[in-house]
Amino acid sequence: MLSVSAFRRLVRASAIYDVLMTAPFTTPWTFLLLREHLSALNVGLGGVPLPVFGPFHLLISSLFGSVVMVWSVLRMLNPQPRFGRYDAAARYLFSTWMAWALLVTGQPVLWLFIVPELAWGLAQSLTLHSGVGAREGAPHESLLR
Repeated sequence: MLSVSAFRRLVRASAIYDVLMTAPFTTPWTFLLLREHLSALNVGLGGVPLPVFGPFHLLISSLFGSVVMVWSVLRMLNPQPRFGRYDAAARYLFSTWMAWALLVTGQPVLWLFIVPELAWGLAQSLTLHSGVGAREGAPHESLLR
């Protein structure tokens, strides 16, 4: 059980992690640089080189990166518990699609994305406790308010 202030720090930390991990996805040029490293890492983990990305693939990765960056900055500047709950839901969705891709492709580099996504999702799903106006030890959920 986390205090609201500890949960806010957790939400901010997850947003900072997202900024660091997602920044290379925000432009086609930075993603192409990242793709080469991801491909080499995937091969090093026993997979095959990642496929070549065309303009449409680059558009989709940049749209993804741009949306996640905006969402991350919002959570960094205003780490509300409800944003953490929404972020947890998004991470479960992302993890589901990454797990699907892992099952379909077997690419081991996906584990490097799935594990942190699930960990941040679980952390932002923890019960909140508010000492103000609540019985001692009673949980206080500030889910989507």
